[in-house]
Amino acid sequence: MTDSAPATTRPAVNANQAELDKFAALAARWWDPESEFKPLHAINPLRLNWIQEVAGALAGRTVLDVGCGGGILSESMAVAGAKVTGIDLAERSLKIARLHGLESGVKVEYRAVAVEDLAVEQPGQYDVVTCMEMLEHVPDPGSVVRACAQLVKPGGWVFFSTLNRNVKSFLFAILGAEYILGLLPRGTHSHDQFIKPSELAASVRQAGLQGVSMRGMEYNPLTKVYSLSADTSVNYLMATRKPE
Repeated sequence: MTDSAPATTRPAVNANQAELDKFAALAARWWDPESEFKPLHAINPLRLNWIQEVAGALAGRTVLDVGCGGGILSESMAVAGAKVTGIDLAERSLKIARLHGLESGVKVEYRAVAVEDLAVEQPGQYDVVTCMEMLEHVPDPGSVVRACAQLVKPGGWVFFSTLNRNVKSFLFAILGAEYILGLLPRGTHSHDQFIKPSELAASVRQAGLQGVSMRGMEYNPLTKVYSLSADTSVNYLMATRKPE
């Protein structure tokens, strides 16, 4: 992960088309809790509770969910009382998110827009920005971090979650989760795109954010239960804040 290139040199769209196509092909199954997205449904309450534990209640606050996919986290934050905007570049996933919102009655504004473009359009407009399980799927994660920092208000919160890059994460997140346990479709992740906490922390600092808290996320294959922990060696979440 690098932040050495200036923002002006980033691709017109900071996205990997193969990654977008991958999730588009699964779009219709976003809201099936027994589908390939079962892990997202399982960890969503953990993510939501941790966000509110760190940032406080979301009720009445403006929230941006970057890389929202089918809207699983977006809807849960809206149910918690936030005014939520979800953005993604996978159009089919957004269609599913909008359809589910019509069925559930949960109001979320969904837009197909790159986070860098939205940062130019709406700088400093959000109390909370979330970017979960997305950084490891884009060519330039540092560009996403900078855009999130631009979008949040002074004093606001930005939350990231991604995967650590080491031997253990390869064994657990790819070999174990994709090939042995079948928790995720094979090819969901590429290990060389995983991001070490030190790398993400450096990008956070360079973007003008302050790291506040970090938690790991673990899966027990015997109980089939996910939990937050102090172990950040595989999945981890990082809470950051923009100075006042």
